[in-house]
Amino acid sequence: MLIDKRLQSHIIDFMPPENILEGLVDFFSVFSDITRVKMISALAIAEMCVGDIAALLKINQTTVSHQLRNLRTSGIVRSRRQGKIVFYSLASDCVNEVMLNGVEHLGY
Repeated sequence: MLIDKRLQSHIIDFMPPENILEGLVDFFSVFSDITRVKMISALAIAEMCVGDIAALLKINQTTVSHQLRNLRTSGIVRSRRQGKIVFYSLASDCVNEVMLNGVEHLGY
């Protein structure tokens, strides 16, 4: 082993617990699908309903609804009902910050 025991112990002490690591894996897996990333990008700009998202991204409403369900379950988006229409928006500004950090990391 190349690192000494004290450094190894220090690293282990500061490593997040397993449940937090699993949460991070779930959170970042949301960004592994281009449709979800497009939806997150759009919702970072404006609150929208399923029909608006489908028209904007040129995909069917069933796909949008399915992906929104995944994003809601992950805590990425929240919904607000206005009469019969449900509007979606990002649940937290930190989601947009992650996207922006990713773009910056890629050098764009």
